[in-house]
Amino acid sequence: MFVWHFVRRDVSETHFSFLRPTQVGFDMKEISTEIEIEAPAERVWEVLTDFAKFPEWNPFIRQMSGEVRTGAQLHVQLGPTGGRVMSFKPKMINVETNREMSWLGRLLIPGLFNGEHSFTIEALDEKGVRFVQHEKFTGLLVPFMAKSLDRDTKRGFEEMNRALKERAERTY
Repeated sequence: MFVWHFVRRDVSETHFSFLRPTQVGFDMKEISTEIEIEAPAERVWEVLTDFAKFPEWNPFIRQMSGEVRTGAQLHVQLGPTGGRVMSFKPKMINVETNREMSWLGRLLIPGLFNGEHSFTIEALDEKGVRFVQHEKFTGLLVPFMAKSLDRDTKRGFEEMNRALKERAERTY
């Protein structure tokens, strides 16, 4: 549902007004998974950001390309094992080396189905981390996709977490 707000701005002594929509009553859903990995944050980050090797080990994010920097456009193909693969082009919204990477993806137009996905590496000690995958979904289609998100998307997160753990620990 969109509510139109009247906005008045003053810019360099010129006054203008316009209408802009704001999101009201949009449904929201969050999914979060975590796993402990016995490898340092630097090693987990190295595996997580080597997009070219995702097809070798990542059962959820099948392919990913783009730069690891805030503002970069990514090309992503993802889907849980046995599930439908989806392609989209999210924008990287935050990168903190060895700590966090997050993107914002949208289906067609903003407000229809948006997903803000984050990968967080929390150091537990010098030899281990907690890896957290989190996504906040918003938009008009969220209520219609809630069951699939709970079942398939969460399963995909868990599959990826286990595979990341195995790869980071094995090569460490």
